[in-house]
Amino acid sequence: MNRSLLKFCAIIAYSAAIVIAMTNPGIATETDGAIRPWSEQPAYWQFKGNPLLLLGGSKDDNLFQIPDLNEHLKEMAHVGANYIRNTMSDRKDKGFEIYPFAQLPNGKFDLDHWNETYWRRFEKLLNLTRKYGIIVQIEIWDRFDYSRKNWEPNPYNPKNNTNYDYRESGFSKHYPEHAGTNRQPFFFTTPLQRNNSVILHYQQRFVDKILSYSLRYDHVLYCIDNETSAQELWGAYWARWIIDRAADRKKKVFVTEMWDAWDIKSKPHRRSFDHPEIYGFIDVSQNNQKKGQVHWDNLQWVRRYIAKSPRPMNMVKTYGVDGGRFGNTREGIDRWWRNIIGGAAAVRFQRPGNGLGLSTPAANAIRSARMLESLVKLWDVAPANQLLGERAKNEAYLAAAPSQDYVLYFTDGGSVTLDLEQVDETFDAKWIDINNARWGRHEIIHGGKKAVITAPGKGHWVVALVKSG
Repeated sequence: MNRSLLKFCAIIAYSAAIVIAMTNPGIATETDGAIRPWSEQPAYWQFKGNPLLLLGGSKDDNLFQIPDLNEHLKEMAHVGANYIRNTMSDRKDKGFEIYPFAQLPNGKFDLDHWNETYWRRFEKLLNLTRKYGIIVQIEIWDRFDYSRKNWEPNPYNPKNNTNYDYRESGFSKHYPEHAGTNRQPFFFTTPLQRNNSVILHYQQRFVDKILSYSLRYDHVLYCIDNETSAQELWGAYWARWIIDRAADRKKKVFVTEMWDAWDIKSKPHRRSFDHPEIYGFIDVSQNNQKKGQVHWDNLQWVRRYIAKSPRPMNMVKTYGVDGGRFGNTREGIDRWWRNIIGGAAAVRFQRPGNGLGLSTPAANAIRSARMLESLVKLWDVAPANQLLGERAKNEAYLAAAPSQDYVLYFTDGGSVTLDLEQVDETFDAKWIDINNARWGRHEIIHGGKKAVITAPGKGHWVVALVKSG
């Protein structure tokens, strides 16, 4: 059989597998205690049978590589964080990172053999996060590992391994352009793309190795890429690969893709929005490139768009820190809280450099959110800015279960009215000083009118109005 016919057969077989999976998405059995969309409110997660809000902030993205992993996870759990991002990235940003493949005495890598230290680090992360009750969102591929300076030492670069040369692999010696140009053949290997069987073999082997560890655990979510500009076929192939491997073990897992486009209303993001049979949740982190009212409005657009197939909306990266490229510290906290009030199921501060990590402002925001949870569960309320009056743009944001609970966030103090005219109830209003994670004043709010709600001072404040009794 000639090569063209083989390629054609592979494409037909892959297409058939996708069609079967799309028409029979429930092929695997669910583990009751595993992380999955909450059966009662699928826009939020449940774990061990109970709903939970995922909140996080950490100092690095590929946490399994850091030397003080246990101490950092323990600190996260102490402040109430229960959600991390873990890229399987191995580029040497800080010097302690290692590659997953065995390195020979001559300095070259053998892609047929593993660096067991890399995988022991990964297993340690999975064990420790299970111990501390922290949900792990894995990113399989990070495009920045395969371009510019990071490509030069990469084991997949033919000059660095004993497994193939440039002609066999289809790789070039250098990729000097930004990864967003998507000119790296590494991301075109799947059968319906260029069907590069030489590289695809090693990619499949790598993903299978990840799954050989992660599928033993029930607290893992999967994201295919970091900020990808790849073709739709690339993400769909790997999503289905992961789902099918899990199904072989009678497990159901949840997968997403993180598209690069900053406008989450754009077509690339709809590849996830429109395919709940593949993408069991969505990651809309790139909306955190936006600021103020636009940031909120775009998130609400997504909620409406996926309303017929509601799924958790995760924000594994919330940007904003003084000196960063995507807004200052104030904007970072604002985005994080708008996400929570706006209906996101999982929200994490991006690592230092472009985010607050687990710095004091981030830790206090997490603590404050857990204080709020002691009064109102976020899945019991929904965005309700239409009930606010005399509100300046980006001044305050509301989530409500009318006549029961109201959660009102002020970005920098201020005063608004809350429409309680049709509500014949009295509410206990408890304020939280987010900057310091402290309780503020307690007051009584009466229904039957438009109540004036005024923050105790400048800065970030949130108030919970809970029906008395």
